[in-house]
Amino acid sequence: MPQQQMGKSGRIPPHVYFLVSAVFHYLGPAFAVLLFAHVSVLGVAWLRIASAAAIFAAWRKPRRLWRLFARQPWSQRRTLLALGVVLAAMNACFYLAIARLPLGTVGAIEFLGPIALAAAGVRSGRNILALVFAVAGVWLLTDVRLAGQPLGFALAFANCALFMLYVVLGHRIAEDGGSAGIDRLGIAMFVALLTITPIGLAGAAPAFTHPLLLLAGVGVGICSSVIPYVTDQLAMARLPRATFALLLSLLPACATIIGVLVLHQIPTLAEALGVGLIICGVAVHREPSSRALPATHSPAQLIEHAADRPLPVP
Repeated sequence: MPQQQMGKSGRIPPHVYFLVSAVFHYLGPAFAVLLFAHVSVLGVAWLRIASAAAIFAAWRKPRRLWRLFARQPWSQRRTLLALGVVLAAMNACFYLAIARLPLGTVGAIEFLGPIALAAAGVRSGRNILALVFAVAGVWLLTDVRLAGQPLGFALAFANCALFMLYVVLGHRIAEDGGSAGIDRLGIAMFVALLTITPIGLAGAAPAFTHPLLLLAGVGVGICSSVIPYVTDQLAMARLPRATFALLLSLLPACATIIGVLVLHQIPTLAEALGVGLIICGVAVHREPSSRALPATHSPAQLIEHAADRPLPVP
């Protein structure tokens, strides 16, 4: 990333941004579960996306974002539109899943897609061992709860596929730096709001007459769609896609821990062992040496070099 685009954010290690994202990625949904008693599941998803879109509008300015969108080539516009639709569908499937299954289980299933992206970038025996640990941990977390909620698992696996698309599309809009990526994320969030409004607005209506519920919905949006997505962009701009994808193995562990602290969903021994294996996978993993990459390559080329080959978007 060019030095002038990094600014103060470039002085902070990208892994710090990822850790912030990992915590808030499930802290917001944990609070959302508590809202389900008062607002419908899709209504909470609408509040999350609408509040995030409003914050991006106030922060990045709608006119500025529209001019940016108008200047983009069609290929980039198509990516932004696709990302917006993916964000809306992903949030809807995720909330519908955590309304039926424990947060830690959905978080584990969500990781199965990104681990495939990490596998595409494996180049060493150490990283293969890291993937073995991560896969074993995810298997333990998911295998212990394979009965009772077929619709919940179907929604969780749909969310998994959409989350994998989010990682791919998110890296595409983050290619030339944190600030530009955040602006594009703001555009995608408006597209997400337009996408989810037909199915979520009616369910959010009860919150409009209860200020505390509305404030809680805004808090969910900040915790779920502003802080983690912005820090994702700042991390994606400086981490190879394969490295970022394998670091996502922290998410099931974060989901399990937050499920315990906020929702009192106590894991079994097998689930706790799965979390431990995932943490081992993250500890063993090492990202590719930058010395092996030509200095003249663009960020996009560095990502594709790390991932061995480009991954097509279905």
